Amino acid sequence: MKIYLAGPDVFRPDALQWADDARALVAKYGHQAIVPLDNDETTAEGIFKANIALITEADAVIANLNPFRGLEPDSGTAFEVGCAIALGKRVIGYLADVRPTVDKLAEHFGGSLAIANGRPLDQEGMFIENFGLPLNLMLGVSCEIVEGGLEQAMRQFHGTSPN
Repeated sequence: MKIYLAGPDVFRPDALQWADDARALVAKYGHQAIVPLDNDETTAEGIFKANIALITEADAVIANLNPFRGLEPDSGTAFEVGCAIALGKRVIGYLADVRPTVDKLAEHFGGSLAIANGRPLDQEGMFIENFGLPLNLMLGVSCEIVEGGLEQAMRQFHGTSPN
């Protein structure tokens, strides 16, 4: 099967080495990795269209949903996950920290959160989802969430240990 690897890893300084390592890991499980670097596009529109084509070609998506440049997953990755879900593809997301979002935010904001009408609030007085999910419900419900990295996501996808 072809598996599209979504995530901000393409922004790493060692992105080409990461892609080679990721392809080898996915191949170890008998599948083919497709990464956003698998095109020669250089314009925003070209990259967008090429990535949509790669997601469409893939049988499934594995997404790095770790925080990127803030407390939330990369917005491009979130879009790619939504696209894959809309196309009916299986999506597995991986996180280093699968604690509920409310717990992670409480830690980030210093240990405790204000409560209004029985709901937790952030520092700006905005309600925080409290469904026990490690991400916003749109990702936490639509994806299979795995704790760890690409290796753990591949184990979940494959259902067994590698050969």
